[in-house]
Amino acid sequence: MTTLQTSPPSSAWSRWRGAILAYVLVAPPLLLMVLLIFIPALQSIVRTLTIDVEGQSGFSFSRYVAFFNDPISVSNLVFTFQIVFLTLIIIFIVCFPLAIYLRFAQGRIAAAVQILVLFPLFVPGIILCYALIRFLGTRGTLDTVLSIFGVTEYRTPYLKPDAIIIGLVWESIPFTVLVLTAGLRQISDSLIESARDVGAGDWTIFRRIILPLITRPVLIAFSLNFLGIFGSYTVPYLLGPAAPQMMGVFMQQTFGQYRRPDDAETQAVITFLICSLVGLLYVRTVASQRIQQEDE
Repeated sequence: MTTLQTSPPSSAWSRWRGAILAYVLVAPPLLLMVLLIFIPALQSIVRTLTIDVEGQSGFSFSRYVAFFNDPISVSNLVFTFQIVFLTLIIIFIVCFPLAIYLRFAQGRIAAAVQILVLFPLFVPGIILCYALIRFLGTRGTLDTVLSIFGVTEYRTPYLKPDAIIIGLVWESIPFTVLVLTAGLRQISDSLIESARDVGAGDWTIFRRIILPLITRPVLIAFSLNFLGIFGSYTVPYLLGPAAPQMMGVFMQQTFGQYRRPDDAETQAVITFLICSLVGLLYVRTVASQRIQQEDE
């Protein structure tokens, strides 16, 4: 006596259904990105490359030529790069030891350090700026404390590039430490213990094991910090000098105070293109990490 067996659902249909569901779920945020980011950016690029001559539109790089021929615009762009790279260097000098400590340390002291590291996340940027003004400014808290100990030659960094760097480093510490700590936690304790068993010291473990395995988290932290710092506005506006200016402040003043929207749009496109190059580095890093995880 034979029994009839029902065949299982087609695996091909299951794959198609999963693919359709995935596309349906990703469509709303993707459409939102296209409408709010890519289309406006493309329109701005087209407008900056188009000029009207006697009622007719034509292709021209004149706006970009004018930007790079303007000493003030070039000095502001160079100043922005200087602030960004100095800030990034200090961020990693401060955050790398903190991340390594939080990865391998345990106990109440480590928990207290983690709370202090995450504290800037809960402080709004404008509150941070005014707190730094009161702390670092002339006759502020730091000046008063130093004068008690006989230090009378204090020079405030307020309204100088140093104040911008201090504020941006403060804002970037929590995110950077979180990214680096997450990357360090992917390094198994057994791998480090095995290295110690064969006689490797702390420096050797750091150089041969930790650094190679944390390259991707470092690139991710570098990329996202670069994007945030390059386009920052609140901290440079409230703490920085009147000249030179970072690009965020420069764009706002060009648009709002000088009433030159075309020049401000050109500055915005240049900033967007520079940040896009760093964004590609981030996308490539994340994509390569995902491909490697899928291969494993």
